Amino acid sequence: MEKQERIILVTNDDGITAPGIRALIEAVRPLGKVVVVAPDSPQSGKGHAITIGVPLRLNQVDIFEDIEAWQCSGTPVDCVKLARDKILHRKPDICVSGINHGANHSINVIYSGTMSAAMEAAIEGIPSVGFSFLEYSYDADFSLPAKVAREVTERMLRSDLPAGTLFNVNIPVVEEKDFRGLRLCRQADAKWVEEFDERRDPHGKKYYWLTGQFKNRDTGEDTDVWALENNYASMVPVQFDLTNYRLKQQLEADWKDL
Repeated sequence: MEKQERIILVTNDDGITAPGIRALIEAVRPLGKVVVVAPDSPQSGKGHAITIGVPLRLNQVDIFEDIEAWQCSGTPVDCVKLARDKILHRKPDICVSGINHGANHSINVIYSGTMSAAMEAAIEGIPSVGFSFLEYSYDADFSLPAKVAREVTERMLRSDLPAGTLFNVNIPVVEEKDFRGLRLCRQADAKWVEEFDERRDPHGKKYYWLTGQFKNRDTGEDTDVWALENNYASMVPVQFDLTNYRLKQQLEADWKDL
């Protein structure tokens, strides 16, 4: 039997017209048959949301040369579900999500649509990775993130990874000459300290705008935040089993009457 051509599913949360997804497509194009299924509009911060109660629209678009591409009216997770069921009709060899405009390190992984799309694919047993660039500008130079994405995707495709493998990769804003390479990390104990800025519209009615500051409480030199601050790209193996096994073991000893 002839070996099947590798299928690379590309998605994101910034929308199908975002510069980051174009950079990702060009980075992985030489590695197999690329199929794009991405939201038709920005979906940042949607986490693992799915669309229930309203119809989903899926339309083929011709915006990437020689690449099969579809835009979806739903969330990043919807895109992966529809890609698997209605477009590919089989598991792709890998799912790559991004390249996101902005950081998804530490606690951001919980809120990230980029990572949730990759996580949905991993739940289906597809090796998956989310890429994020710490530059928020629409006109950002994605040349370095594209090289990192190519390297990681190549490594994943040639490795015998277990089902459900999922990586969170973040790339710093740094000159290529100062870039120190990839670094395997753990997720930092860091979070946003948030406030809601209260304002008034022209009619005098109150509205609120989410603001905040990022606080890193983790002094470890093996974290994603440390790596990014020191000109490395961070690569965190992520799992979606949220069980606290240490606490479970403790309670099994302390609550023997359960």
